[in-house]
Amino acid sequence: MTFKTNVWAVFVTLVLVSVLSGFSLAQNRVPQFKDYSVDEVYNGRIAPPVITSDTKLFRTRLRWAAKTQKPNFAGHFILTTWGCGAQCMMGASIDAKTGKIYWWGFTVCCWGFNTDQKFNPIEFRLNSRLIVFSGLRNEKENDNGAHFYIFKNGRFVHFRTVSQP
Repeated sequence: MTFKTNVWAVFVTLVLVSVLSGFSLAQNRVPQFKDYSVDEVYNGRIAPPVITSDTKLFRTRLRWAAKTQKPNFAGHFILTTWGCGAQCMMGASIDAKTGKIYWWGFTVCCWGFNTDQKFNPIEFRLNSRLIVFSGLRNEKENDNGAHFYIFKNGRFVHFRTVSQP
């Protein structure tokens, strides 16, 4: 083996190690709101919620949210929540432009009593499509954690959970 061959082999090895370790770090990185930013924020008139047979049971809460809140999620959606029992929340997202309602499809509960006063079991931002639910989804055993979802094409798509004991 010549000196050039050795140098080249060391260089290729270092590049591979660097790329693979970077990939591993990216896989372990907690998703950030800025990673899922939206292009624009809606400031127009809020459309009344479109009440259907699926949303009829919660029409009062949905109408109240559309009347009293401004977009607070994913650029033009009003994310609203309400209680469903002790330490339990459920809710929906209302498109401020059209009034269409999107459910996330589960309850969030049981996030614990030893939380900071600023703790919120549902974290979201006006300028991001990322939403994080903390606790148990549908009170399912062994599901405690931070559950990362992306709001895409009218659906809340789960893509990662960071488990908590």
